[in-house]
Order: sequence, then structure tokens, then C-alpha cells
Amino acid sequence: MDPSISIKNLKLSFGAVEVLHDLNLDIGKGEFLVLLGSSGCGKSTLLNCIAGLLDVTDGQIHIGGQNVTWEEPSKRGIGMVFQSYALYPQMTVEGNLAFGLKNAKIPKPEIKERIARAAKTLQMEPLLKRKPAALSGGQRQRVAIGRALVRDVDVFLFDEPLSNLDAKLRADLRVEIKQLHQTLGNTMIYVTHDQIEAMTLADRIAIMRGGSILQLDTPKEIYNRPATKYVAEFIGSPTMNFLDGRIEGGAAPRFTSDVASFDLAGYEFTPQGPQAGDAWFGIRPEHIIVGPEAAHSPFQLEGQVELVEPLGSDTLARVTSGGQRLWVRMDGQADITPGQTLPLGLTPALANIFDKTTEARL
Repeated sequence: MDPSISIKNLKLSFGAVEVLHDLNLDIGKGEFLVLLGSSGCGKSTLLNCIAGLLDVTDGQIHIGGQNVTWEEPSKRGIGMVFQSYALYPQMTVEGNLAFGLKNAKIPKPEIKERIARAAKTLQMEPLLKRKPAALSGGQRQRVAIGRALVRDVDVFLFDEPLSNLDAKLRADLRVEIKQLHQTLGNTMIYVTHDQIEAMTLADRIAIMRGGSILQLDTPKEIYNRPATKYVAEFIGSPTMNFLDGRIEGGAAPRFTSDVASFDLAGYEFTPQGPQAGDAWFGIRPEHIIVGPEAAHSPFQLEGQVELVEPLGSDTLARVTSGGQRLWVRMDGQADITPGQTLPLGLTPALANIFDKTTEARL
């Protein structure tokens, strides 16, 4: 399948500062790609380059097989939804949806048809005669999405569209956006710093840092096999646990730390590992076995409970063992208290080991 969007050797500099570093990215037709990263990583900048809102310094952008690197935004066949709703307050919802189409000289019957189709898709027919002041935040953002939808384009770009909403509205509208993608099948690129949005919406996630893409893969692969320690820390709540230690031995390598020491023979490694030297042993909170079952684990240790966070469906506990701190995820009905000592079990097959110098997964 030809990629719907192809980005080749893209660079962007502001003066002497290079913001995007030689990016290459292919996005398939109908794919939902999420650009994920912390503030300042370059994700919104990349989206604005694709939209034509920023002129690139070098490289090319192709949309639908056409080179649009220097095309105006209106000529790129995209619809964009911003963080701010940017609705015209004096116009009704219907007026806001029609405004861009009227400027594009679309015939009135077609405008009416497009608005009716978008309103039905987004379930906002009762809102068409209201003005933005009479809408909730979620309804306003739905209108902003509808304004992109009526343009009848193949590619939608979302720049943190839910960040101004409260938690309940974010969850509701996140579901609506996922359903919208399943219904329309359009290519969508979605920028966020929220890992839950990324994991639940994306076909693939591009995790960015410092203007570069650290890992591009499915949510499941990124969660289970993070390419670097930074990716492992960024994905997951609470974050992955890291035991500070080192890899020792040649033909029979072992990982050793203050709390753990085990044989690494027989485990899957990347071409870079295992290599002797300082390393981190990373394991997710839900992969630590707690209680009597820990006795069946390849390695056992004890942890003293520092803090308990009951979340209803889960219970999180922060424990210390040998001076190292770990988060443990347990059943929501787990009965534990601070100061209690818990038997813990680690399974190296569920873990990731990272080189301390390069931070790459070994």
C-alpha cells in the first residue's frame, strides 16, 4: 500500500537551532498515527510542517503521492483540529461549519449535505442552531472536529484537541474520535503528551524526544519492548521500575544488583547485548508477583511497603528493597498497609535490560 503521507529527510531550524533532525516517516492510508512526547519534543512542530503552517528547512513532504512541501495549507487536502476551538462566537454551529465551505465557493446544496452528514456522524444535529456560548467544552470541540470533517478530505490532523477538557469529557471524546476513525477510515495524525490517549487511539505511536523519533511501533510493542529507557519511563503509569546494577560474565552473563542476581542465559537479546557493564533491569509494576505465589518465581526478594494507592480496580504499592524503590500493581481488594513486608517475585522473561551508557534496550 502506498503511504498516504511520506516524510523524507525533514529538517527544521529556527536560526542556528535545529528543531527537527532529519526525520523520515511513512504513514499508511487509513492509519491512525499518534505523535507522543513531552513538551518541546517537536511533535506539534512536525504536525505544523505537515499542515503547511511552518516552512521546512530541508526535506520533502508527500501527501497522497503528491509533493506538497511548498504548497499552501488549503492545497494539501487536510483538515486540522487545534487545541483551542477557535469558533466564531457570533455564528451558530451551522454557520461555523459552513464558513470555510462558503469561502471555497462550494455550492449551497452541497454545503447543506456536508453539514448534515457531519452533524449526524458527530451526533450534534440538536446543536446546529446554537451559538458557541451555549455549548459545553466537549460540544465546542466536537464542532471544531466537524469543521474539519465537512472539508471532505483524506487526512485529519489533531493537535492536542482534548487537553482543555476535564477528565470525563476527555475520556468521552476520545471514544468518539476512535469511533470516527473506524467509521470514516481516514488517515489521522494525532499529537498528544497523554500516553493513555496514545495507547488507546493509535495503530502506531511515534515517540519523540529532542526533535527525533526514538521509536515507531504499535502500542503493544512499545509497551512490552521499549527501544530505550526513556521510552520505557514515558509509557506506563506508574512508570517501569528500574533496578540499578550491572551485567557481568562473558559466556554465562548475569545481572547483579543490591537486591537481585540472576543468570541471563537463554533470554532473548538484541544484537547489542548482553555486554558487560552498568545496566538497568526494568520491570513493569504488574509483572511483579506479590504474596505466596512469589515463591515460584525465578528470583524472590522482600519489600517494605512505603505507600499505598487504592484505585478501585487496582491497588498500587510503593515498596523499598535493598535501598531500591519499586512500584507494585495488585488486585483492587488487596489488604496491605504501610510498614508491611511483602514477598516479591521477579520473572526476567517479562523484563527489559537497558545499557546505562546508551540507554538502549539490550
